[in-house]
Amino acid sequence: MNKFFAAAALGLLAAAGPALAAPRQVTLSVPTMDCDTCPITIRVALMKVPGVSKAVVSYARRNAKVTFDDAKTTVAALTKATEEAGYPSFAADDR
Repeated sequence: MNKFFAAAALGLLAAAGPALAAPRQVTLSVPTMDCDTCPITIRVALMKVPGVSKAVVSYARRNAKVTFDDAKTTVAALTKATEEAGYPSFAADDR
């Protein structure tokens, strides 16, 4: 009976693993923004990435602050999304 409870406890911990992932935030530099409507396109592209919960894009700063679930997506997927929308980006702390 103790083996059953141990196995059940391990199963619950394994299932809870993804739920324990913390939200992560990254600032992407988007130097090619050149108009006031660029942030809208970039935000829409980022919000379509699974796991993104918030994207704040600043034309004045030419960056995007993105909050995402690192169990569902990566910084590479975020930069790919902006690039596919026509705006190459990189994580500000990568350079």
